[in-house]
Amino acid sequence: MAPDCSVEGTIEAPIDTDGLKGKLTPDAPLAKLVWFKSGGKADWLFEPEDLADLKEFLRRLDGDLPVMALGLGSNMIVRDGGVPGVVIKLGKPFADVAIDDESCVVACGGGAHGILVASAARDCGVAGLEFMRGIPGTVGGFVRMNGGAYGREVSDVLIDCEVVMPDGRFHTLPASDLQYSYRHSALPEGAVVVRARFKGEPGDPEVIGAKMDEIAEARENSQPLRTKTGGSTFKNPPGKKAWELVDAAGCRGLTMGGAQVSEKHTNFLLNTGDATSADIEGLGEEVKRRVYEHSGVELEWEIQRVGRP
Repeated sequence: MAPDCSVEGTIEAPIDTDGLKGKLTPDAPLAKLVWFKSGGKADWLFEPEDLADLKEFLRRLDGDLPVMALGLGSNMIVRDGGVPGVVIKLGKPFADVAIDDESCVVACGGGAHGILVASAARDCGVAGLEFMRGIPGTVGGFVRMNGGAYGREVSDVLIDCEVVMPDGRFHTLPASDLQYSYRHSALPEGAVVVRARFKGEPGDPEVIGAKMDEIAEARENSQPLRTKTGGSTFKNPPGKKAWELVDAAGCRGLTMGGAQVSEKHTNFLLNTGDATSADIEGLGEEVKRRVYEHSGVELEWEIQRVGRP
């Protein structure tokens, strides 16, 4: 029999945890869970044991507190004041990948990494999902943000997704309901993506693997992968590339506190070692100001910024 929900410390839990099996942590540090390695704490961090556990937890919460799902934390600034309410972290029980060879449908948990999805599809001879090799995140995150790379995005392949709402209700949403646009969806605030289905097509595993290798090499050559970063900072404006605008505005290598604009790829911000989230976000705002002053283009954040200043 699985143990009841463990609650660290002596702070009173926001709900009755009897019968729940996951781990509920108050004042949970989030810096270690995000790529920038900066930011404050979550009021509460819940790591569910399974789908039933998550649904029951949120049913008891009943929308009384804000809910935010956290994947790899690769495209996120957690502000220094921390995140109010409950952060949901999906672990291994939500990271499975199942493939129907005949239909080329790939079904995976919201916690599955993009590289795992692409690799599993390759091994089964399913093409069309290679681009997920280039998305540094989990299925839940890139379903919400219409993640994309190297000419394709989630809206091109998503069939539907299963979500748990902040009050515990469970829904299956077809891709058409998400009203996808560039790096945006109409997924309700606080909804946790627990599963998604993608449509691929028959392909040769060797050809698929070669394309994935090309994507991996392109990322290695052009992006500061081995740094504390948050991925692409700004959306590409229509007909333009954000990095070119940032570079033209003289922002390559620009610093603020411990934050720096990458010299390798100017649409990436870096934590050089001791940056606060305020440093990182402030640097981004300064880059936006300089770009607008230089070119008249108003850059939009692609990185999600959450929590209290």
